Amino acid sequence: MSTLVLLSGGLDSAVLAAHEAQTARVLPVYVSVGLAWEDAEVAMVEQLLASPAYVGKVEPLARMSFTMRDVYSPTHWAIRGVPPAYDTPDEDVYLIGRNLVLLTKAGVVAAKAKARRIALGPLAGNPFPDARPAFFSTMEQALTLGLDHRIEIAAPFLHLEKEDVIKRGVALQVPFELTLSCMNPVPGSRLPAPGVMPQHCGLCSKCRERRDAFAAADVPDPSHYANRSPR
Repeated sequence: MSTLVLLSGGLDSAVLAAHEAQTARVLPVYVSVGLAWEDAEVAMVEQLLASPAYVGKVEPLARMSFTMRDVYSPTHWAIRGVPPAYDTPDEDVYLIGRNLVLLTKAGVVAAKAKARRIALGPLAGNPFPDARPAFFSTMEQALTLGLDHRIEIAAPFLHLEKEDVIKRGVALQVPFELTLSCMNPVPGSRLPAPGVMPQHCGLCSKCRERRDAFAAADVPDPSHYANRSPR
């Protein structure tokens, strides 16, 4: 039985794909909605999936589009690629409808591929309304009815902190240096030159979360940061 995994190339979804691949054939899906950092994420994902932790267990990346540029203003920080400050709370980086959009597109892909499980990687403490168990169960029912295809939506890391995910990734031999958790990667949103890895900006709240989680997990951080931490 195949599992469709929403794979952004971030630390959490990279570990999730390796985790799901232990028990199922994984179909990784990247849904582009028009955000500034997406080209850098896809460039990293392609290198990630070529690594030993995924080869032979995970299918090639399926790239889908579902634009939100007609919903988000052109001045929206995620469109402009200018994220809020390093110490900003989660609420300041909320993207309205994020999981709703991703799961809608993923559901159609799953139905066409005859996959019955969609996995995504929200963690414990996620404050957003579309990361609640009640939302996932309701969306599961809606997709099943609307597509006439039984679909399970799974969030297996919803009880874990990011440092716990890192420890799981270590056990699965996930190459963390090939993951990207950044809202303003360097060299920005343009596709990097061949052989050139996108770098973390080091100044956004996602970079802060990543640095803090490696420290909490007591695992060396192999990430490349273009800037020193503000604190």
